[in-house]
Amino acid sequence: MFLAMNRFKIAKGREQEFVDHWARRESYLSEVPGFVRFHLLKGEETEEYTLFASHTEWTTEQAFEAWTTSEAFMKAHANAGKSARELYLGPPHLELFESIL
Repeated sequence: MFLAMNRFKIAKGREQEFVDHWARRESYLSEVPGFVRFHLLKGEETEEYTLFASHTEWTTEQAFEAWTTSEAFMKAHANAGKSARELYLGPPHLELFESIL
Protein backbone atom coordinates (compact mmCIF):
# COMPACT_ATOMS: atom_id res chain seq x y z
CA MET A 1 0.00 0.00 0.00
CA PHE A 2 1.20 3.50 -0.84
CA LEU A 3 -0.25 6.73 0.57
CA ALA A 4 -0.10 10.25 -0.83
CA MET A 5 -1.20 13.25 1.21
CA ASN A 6 -1.39 16.90 0.25
CA ARG A 7 -1.68 19.22 3.24
CA PHE A 8 -3.47 22.54 2.82
CA LYS A 9 -3.56 25.52 5.16
CA ILE A 10 -6.99 27.10 4.64
CA ALA A 11 -7.79 30.65 5.74
CA LYS A 12 -9.95 30.84 8.86
CA GLY A 13 -13.61 31.25 8.02
CA ARG A 14 -13.15 29.79 4.52
CA GLU A 15 -13.25 26.10 5.49
CA GLN A 16 -16.73 25.34 4.14
CA GLU A 17 -15.87 26.96 0.80
CA PHE A 18 -12.80 24.70 0.60
CA VAL A 19 -14.85 21.59 1.38
CA ASP A 20 -17.52 22.59 -1.15
CA HIS A 21 -14.83 23.19 -3.78
CA TRP A 22 -13.47 19.66 -3.24
CA ALA A 23 -16.97 18.14 -3.22
CA ARG A 24 -17.68 19.64 -6.66
CA ARG A 25 -14.36 18.56 -8.22
CA GLU A 26 -14.22 15.61 -10.57
CA SER A 27 -11.09 13.68 -9.60
CA TYR A 28 -11.14 10.94 -12.27
CA LEU A 29 -9.37 8.71 -9.74
CA SER A 30 -11.70 5.79 -10.43
CA GLU A 31 -10.29 5.69 -13.98
CA VAL A 32 -6.76 4.98 -12.76
CA PRO A 33 -5.45 1.45 -12.17
CA GLY A 34 -4.14 0.97 -8.64
CA PHE A 35 -6.30 3.62 -6.96
CA VAL A 36 -7.84 2.31 -3.71
CA ARG A 37 -9.56 5.18 -1.87
CA PHE A 38 -9.69 8.91 -1.16
CA HIS A 39 -10.39 10.91 1.99
CA LEU A 40 -10.46 14.64 2.66
CA LEU A 41 -9.31 15.11 6.24
CA LYS A 42 -9.71 18.08 8.57
CA GLY A 43 -6.91 18.67 11.07
CA GLU A 44 -5.76 21.21 13.59
CA GLU A 45 -7.07 24.75 13.76
CA THR A 46 -4.96 27.78 14.62
CA GLU A 47 -5.81 31.46 14.76
CA GLU A 48 -4.66 31.78 11.13
CA TYR A 49 -5.73 28.57 9.39
CA THR A 50 -7.37 25.17 9.47
CA LEU A 51 -5.29 22.25 8.23
CA PHE A 52 -6.81 19.88 5.67
CA ALA A 53 -5.25 16.93 3.88
CA SER A 54 -6.25 15.06 0.77
CA HIS A 55 -5.39 11.42 1.41
CA THR A 56 -5.20 8.84 -1.36
CA GLU A 57 -4.36 5.16 -1.08
CA TRP A 58 -2.74 3.24 -3.93
CA THR A 59 -1.81 -0.38 -4.43
CA THR A 60 1.80 0.60 -5.22
CA GLU A 61 4.05 3.62 -5.54
CA GLN A 62 4.22 2.90 -9.26
CA ALA A 63 0.42 3.19 -9.51
CA PHE A 64 0.58 6.61 -7.83
CA GLU A 65 3.40 7.74 -10.11
CA ALA A 66 1.43 6.58 -13.16
CA TRP A 67 -1.53 8.67 -11.94
CA THR A 68 0.64 11.81 -11.81
CA THR A 69 1.44 11.51 -15.53
CA SER A 70 -1.97 10.26 -16.67
CA GLU A 71 -4.65 12.00 -18.72
CA ALA A 72 -6.97 11.62 -15.71
CA PHE A 73 -4.51 13.64 -13.58
CA MET A 74 -4.30 16.36 -16.22
CA LYS A 75 -8.11 16.59 -16.43
CA ALA A 76 -8.51 16.63 -12.63
CA HIS A 77 -5.95 19.40 -12.18
CA ALA A 78 -6.74 21.51 -15.25
CA ASN A 79 -8.57 24.13 -13.17
CA ALA A 80 -7.78 22.95 -9.66
CA GLY A 81 -7.33 25.84 -7.31
CA LYS A 82 -7.79 28.62 -9.89
CA SER A 83 -11.23 29.54 -8.65
CA ALA A 84 -10.29 29.04 -5.01
CA ARG A 85 -6.75 30.43 -4.63
CA GLU A 86 -7.81 32.95 -1.98
CA LEU A 87 -8.77 30.04 0.30
CA TYR A 88 -5.20 28.73 0.51
CA LEU A 89 -2.43 30.14 2.70
CA GLY A 90 0.45 28.96 0.57
CA PRO A 91 0.92 25.97 -1.71
CA PRO A 92 -0.02 22.43 -0.70
CA HIS A 93 2.63 20.28 0.97
CA LEU A 94 2.93 16.77 -0.52
CA GLU A 95 3.85 13.85 1.74
CA LEU A 96 4.33 10.29 0.48
CA PHE A 97 4.28 7.14 2.58
CA GLU A 98 4.94 3.47 2.02
CA SER A 99 2.95 1.12 4.24
CA ILE A 100 5.32 -1.19 6.09
CA LEU A 101 3.00 -2.96 8.55
